[in-house]
Amino acid sequence: MEPIKKILNEVDHLFLRYGIKSMTMDSISKELGISKKTLYQFVDNKTDLIEQVIRWHMEAELLALTEIRENAKDAIDEILGIAQYGVQQLRELNPTAIYDLQQHYKKVWDLLESLHMQHVYAFIKGNLEKGIEEGLYRNDFNPDIVAKLYGGKTLLVANEDVFPLKDYNKEKLFEEYIQYHIHGVASAKGLKRLEKYLSKEK
Repeated sequence: MEPIKKILNEVDHLFLRYGIKSMTMDSISKELGISKKTLYQFVDNKTDLIEQVIRWHMEAELLALTEIRENAKDAIDEILGIAQYGVQQLRELNPTAIYDLQQHYKKVWDLLESLHMQHVYAFIKGNLEKGIEEGLYRNDFNPDIVAKLYGGKTLLVANEDVFPLKDYNKEKLFEEYIQYHIHGVASAKGLKRLEKYLSKEK
């Protein structure tokens, strides 16, 4: 792995674990076991580092979603794989990191939202079209509209104002959301396939 990618990968884990505001360039370089001078060879400042980490994280997300799509048996299997990936991401996510971005690095948060929406829209629209072709989804809805609704609701799940962490378990929230989505688009055949996959998981 290239030095900069190795740094971004490690800093990504640090931010997810400890949040962003609490991590200084001094503490980051110390955690990485490199000098601050070495760190500044790759980034201009902390904001630049955060933006590069976000882009790295989104690149990793894109690769993960592509792998899920390529290995899925059908559209239902694919959307369940995307859901499992989402739950895994929520498990690793420190809510403080989201809060720090929203409150202190608004431009970077806007970038994250934009990239996330692009990825999610493309994959969900593709999944909806695939499901319709396979007869697992109904054919009486607009994939473009539903894919955009899906992306917007994904961000809503992460919104602390709507779903405070003290009142809602994020994993349970996402599971409810996925069930809500699939039941909204699946055909009778698709619901039977969903039951089959879920019974295997149990």
